[in-house]
Amino acid sequence: MLVLPAGAMVFSTSGLAAGASLCGCRGLVEEEAMFKGSIVALITPFRDGAVDEKAFQELVDWQIAEGTHGLVPCGTTGESPTLSHAEHMRVVELCVEAAVGRIPVIAGTGSNSTDEAIALAKHAKSAGADAQLVVTPYYNKPTQEGLFQHYKALQDAVDLPIIIYNIPGRSVVDMSVATMARLAKLPGIVGTKDATCDLARPLQTRLALGPDFCILSGEDATAVPLLAQGGDGCISVTANIAPRPCAAMHESWQAGDIANVRHHNEMLMPLHEALFCETSPGPVKYAAALMGLCTEDVRLPLCPIAEASRRRVEAALREAGLLAGAEGPAVDAAE
Repeated sequence: MLVLPAGAMVFSTSGLAAGASLCGCRGLVEEEAMFKGSIVALITPFRDGAVDEKAFQELVDWQIAEGTHGLVPCGTTGESPTLSHAEHMRVVELCVEAAVGRIPVIAGTGSNSTDEAIALAKHAKSAGADAQLVVTPYYNKPTQEGLFQHYKALQDAVDLPIIIYNIPGRSVVDMSVATMARLAKLPGIVGTKDATCDLARPLQTRLALGPDFCILSGEDATAVPLLAQGGDGCISVTANIAPRPCAAMHESWQAGDIANVRHHNEMLMPLHEALFCETSPGPVKYAAALMGLCTEDVRLPLCPIAEASRRRVEAALREAGLLAGAEGPAVDAAE
């Protein structure tokens, strides 16, 4: 049984006014503005070819104890492309079960098939997720009107707040600010994860969509510039293995402590760079294995990272102080 850490806030969407979003700026009091800060894009641990349910739930519990502000299961970092539908749904259930309402769970439900995305969203809602992260449809390259209709169909079908995940580098399509502004008029569209690598985009989005739309970074290395351009937080890969400093950086930003923001940002930057020295989540899974959080196993077509990359990741962990006395859950990563 999981035990709530002292002083933990229990997060629940029950009792919200009809049509209210979780973003905090659409009719909610400030303490319910949960989509901000450091939100971890969770890895999915594997062992012997299967999802390691125990390691995953221990990772969730450790994240919450370390101060993480939100959880995203089944995103790209969670290797959603190689999870079966049954595994995908089970991982969302495991995350909700382990979180026990302490912080929000934003389930990855995206697909390049609208019907498939709706099915995943329906399951996420029934499992108890608080919102969904929906990537722009990849490979089939919809037009801006196609993007609008995809998200509209999803929000019409399932009453679960949607965060639009705009990542042109992986999806090949880029949702325009104008299209996002159209979608933001729908009550179920509450925010975006911006991975465009365009630092003008967050401010353009803020100016076009107003103060009540959540803008979250999709790239650790530019999270602080995005905050300065009107952002609210980051859906983070690095938070998988450095949850406390990632959370502290965002809390310092919210408190106006810019010196501490700079301190954490400078400490974390070499780690951000190392964790993307190869295709994610290979490097972050290797880092997690070094810290005893899970195995480094990934599924093909991803493969274990190269020896030079291993040395780089380990050096970055040591430089950040994450291998000396790390306090993550004790999981044997040896095969």
